[in-house]
Amino acid sequence: MKMAYGKIYMLPCPISEGNPYDVLPEYNRTVMAGLDYFIVENVRTARRFLSAAKIGCPIEELEFAECNEHTTAMDIEPLLRPVLEGRSAGIISEAGLPGVADPGADVVAAAQRRGIEVVPLVGPSSLLMALMASGQNGQSFAFNGYLPIKPAERAKALRHFERRAQTEGQSQIFIEAPYRNEKLFSDMLSVLSGGTRLTVAVDITSPTQQIRTLTVEQWRKQSAPDMHKRPTIFIVGR
Repeated sequence: MKMAYGKIYMLPCPISEGNPYDVLPEYNRTVMAGLDYFIVENVRTARRFLSAAKIGCPIEELEFAECNEHTTAMDIEPLLRPVLEGRSAGIISEAGLPGVADPGADVVAAAQRRGIEVVPLVGPSSLLMALMASGQNGQSFAFNGYLPIKPAERAKALRHFERRAQTEGQSQIFIEAPYRNEKLFSDMLSVLSGGTRLTVAVDITSPTQQIRTLTVEQWRKQSAPDMHKRPTIFIVGR
């Protein structure tokens, strides 16, 4: 008789520091309390998150497996072995939604190929929250992840996405490593046209949250937001 597979639960993690359940539904804690196997981007932060969530069992009794930027395609299948044997697993990103700009997407792709049920839970998405508050086009938008690091390639990419925003009206969403936020913002002010609208969303869900949309020309005339080493979303729009 074939053993029934476990399920994979996609567990959102709070974007900002503080009480995890300020922004997550109580149902999520119920699900987490029933799991003993977690596939996570970083074990240390996942342990801290689950401990703060007070899931009702000793954290040291839980099993963790890492899936991050160093995980190879050959490493993915072993991560699913407990699920194939009937145990359910939770996937936790460093912050926000697992599987979205997150290595957990590779685990989910393998699970889908195997016919394993994947259950997404409700939680914070900095991308959509930034878009909600931006005043940019929420009917048509694209998440483009990280731009190239090399200056010439980055400038070319910015001009490409600006053209899409201008000609199609499609909002273009970007993220950057927090320590490179200021460089990206500076490059945007240098490369983009003055009339292009640019949203900068910093520390979403935190008490220090700032979300502002101005034209590039308006941004050039005032001090840059404090975004050094702070989670930031950038949106380019018409």
